[in-house]
Amino acid sequence: MRDDKDAMMDDRDSQDGRSNGRDRRFGSKRGPFRKKVCKFCTQNLVADYKNPDMLRRYITERGKILPARITGNCAKHQRALTTEIKRARVLAYLPFDRQ
Repeated sequence: MRDDKDAMMDDRDSQDGRSNGRDRRFGSKRGPFRKKVCKFCTQNLVADYKNPDMLRRYITERGKILPARITGNCAKHQRALTTEIKRARVLAYLPFDRQ
């Protein structure tokens, strides 16, 4: 036989419309996580300092290089991209910072 305490807990859970408070706290609304893929691997692109339009997609408005967890690049291509962005900055294809 169930206790009165268990019955009260079930009633309280059903009153607020959700079964457990953990569902909302741990991000169940976000849906399934989708892994980002490296554009350089899938499309056989090469990072080139002479192509500033392509490099601008990988820097912020302030001129900071975006991390791989944001862009989805693999480690190999993120290192190459960072080198090419720095090279483009030195040769004035890209600004060091945007104002």
